[in-house]
Amino acid sequence: MIDIKFIRENPEKAKENSRNKNVKVDIDKLLKLDAEKRDLLIALEDLRAKKNQANKEMNVVKNRGKIILQMQELDRNNDLVESKFKKISKEFNELLLQVPNICFDDVPVGKTDKDNIVIREIGDKPRFSFKPKDYLEIAENLDWIDIERAAKVSGTRFNYLKNEAVLLEFGLIDLAFNLLIKRGFVPIITPIMMKSEMARGMGYLEQTEEREAYYLPKDNLYLAGTTEQPIGAMHSKEILEDLPKRYVGFSSWFRREAGSYGKDTKGIFRVHQFDGVEMFSFCHPEKSREEHKLFLSLEEELMKLLKIPYQVVRICTGDMGYPAADKYDIESWFPSQ
Repeated sequence: MIDIKFIRENPEKAKENSRNKNVKVDIDKLLKLDAEKRDLLIALEDLRAKKNQANKEMNVVKNRGKIILQMQELDRNNDLVESKFKKISKEFNELLLQVPNICFDDVPVGKTDKDNIVIREIGDKPRFSFKPKDYLEIAENLDWIDIERAAKVSGTRFNYLKNEAVLLEFGLIDLAFNLLIKRGFVPIITPIMMKSEMARGMGYLEQTEEREAYYLPKDNLYLAGTTEQPIGAMHSKEILEDLPKRYVGFSSWFRREAGSYGKDTKGIFRVHQFDGVEMFSFCHPEKSREEHKLFLSLEEELMKLLKIPYQVVRICTGDMGYPAADKYDIESWFPSQ
């Protein structure tokens, strides 16, 4: 959540940033609600002060009936103001949660992924004297991936991994953990369900709640969309002094992938359940960019170990999520796409 003080002092920057991120949020209405909320808070404090004073006078004034009537009137006024304050606060908080994080000034401004910028390409792409087969065709022929039976059991966009594909996944997880543990990252396997206030605190629900997140209303729990969400919530309401605190986490992820609109729906790229290893760091804000560059360098180190050609892409404002201030993607090359 953006600090309202920043928005008060920089309303135009907040508006421009929202436009650049393709987010429709009424900053003027937010500031109006903020002013009303502060006025009501002052009124509540004034009423409480008057009630405290009346309580003191009860002990010394002989005509207590008059004081009692005054206190009853103060109670009625307090209830009215408090009710309005709660209503305004709820509306204010809901609107404030929709304000996206402020991008760094050097992030490229753009509307879609077409405006992202490739900043480097690493590795030589092999050339073939034949047309390469699609990965899914190869995997199904080898009995590595079974989509048909997964659809029978769970529906579309699920899959069974089998045989060497299972060992390959565990091998990749092992590779990432071994590298990052040597660099001081703490290994962690996270819960896959989160309380609603924790999921909301990570800043994703206003962007994706209806389209992407799986919600269990009976338990008021969300299924995690990435490992970073339960890691990021882990130290809520704690004060951390020994920074940076770095984690490498593993968990299954759950997404509806409702917004993919047919893109990569064949195969196992846009599935509802998949596994991931993620780096996460709690660090001083002043060192966040330095930390981000460290993560990118470690991701590239892993890619080089795999010897897969890849490109590093700087993500534009319109293609990054609400919580992001900056973002890079690594896109690995493979022959059939």
